[in-house]
Amino acid sequence: MEKRKLGNSRLEVSALGFGCMGLSFPNAPAKEENIKLLRSAFENGITFFDTAQAYGNNEELVGEALEPIRKEVVIATKFGFKDGNFQLGLDSHPETIKAVAAASLKKLKTDYIDLFYQHRPDPNVPIEEVAGAVKDLVQEGKVKYFGLCEANVETIRKAHAVLPVTALQSEYSMFYREPENEIIPTLDELGIGFVPFSPLGKGFLTGTINADVELDKTDARNMSPRFSKENREANQALVDLVVSLAKDKNATPAQIALGWLSAQKPFIVPIPGTSKLHRLQENIGGVNISMSDVELNKINSALATIKIVGERYPAQIQQKLGK
Repeated sequence: MEKRKLGNSRLEVSALGFGCMGLSFPNAPAKEENIKLLRSAFENGITFFDTAQAYGNNEELVGEALEPIRKEVVIATKFGFKDGNFQLGLDSHPETIKAVAAASLKKLKTDYIDLFYQHRPDPNVPIEEVAGAVKDLVQEGKVKYFGLCEANVETIRKAHAVLPVTALQSEYSMFYREPENEIIPTLDELGIGFVPFSPLGKGFLTGTINADVELDKTDARNMSPRFSKENREANQALVDLVVSLAKDKNATPAQIALGWLSAQKPFIVPIPGTSKLHRLQENIGGVNISMSDVELNKINSALATIKIVGERYPAQIQQKLGK
């Protein structure tokens, strides 16, 4: 698989990463199957794996799966929620960051974290203190690179002045294009990589979800205003566009969504997640979707005519995430 560098850093990763969070959901496959899937991802060229303290037993799973190939992969994890539980709110105090790093190293069965993200900005702790704590960990050899998640331009600049920010992880897809306004130009200017999560719009861009689909009662998307029946119907025009593009390219809608993302900037590395091998292979196929400037301009012009309806998170969740 093609490799990409995250901004101006020396951190080189596969052009597509693997978002591991979903492998720790209540209805996820058994551990043995997940380990087999993660190793299959590596065998298919993926070297970039994303986890977090807040994803339940995910770090332990990732650590066990990747232990035999640790030197050949890049592992990203995150700190920032009290006791790793977003329901308890944010905690990025320096002593907490260092304690989380120590715990993550143990769970990941490693002696260094490749990329250590702040999971969400903490309004109670100056970002300069956060960057300073991670800088200490870098100097100790416990962390190699520093990242931020869902941070605004001001926060990115302040952090970057203390310790170079290697990557920003935020939601970005055809379904959520807000980062194009200020974030991506700033990352381009500062030489910071961009790692979009939910690059398939939480499944909406796969073409398998419409207003008539009944989501399982345990499906986390039920909490998202964007996935209400009314809003799915209102946003159907986007799915129709992606399905049409897929037919023209002899690809799947998911591959079009990933190919479009990768074509935006050379420092963008999407991290779709899946618990199914055939979906993993489909996603990897998205890396091979090439789009000319003419095609991109045509797609972006079409996207500009589509108004997406519905917030990403309900109000109470946004508050807990520091939004």
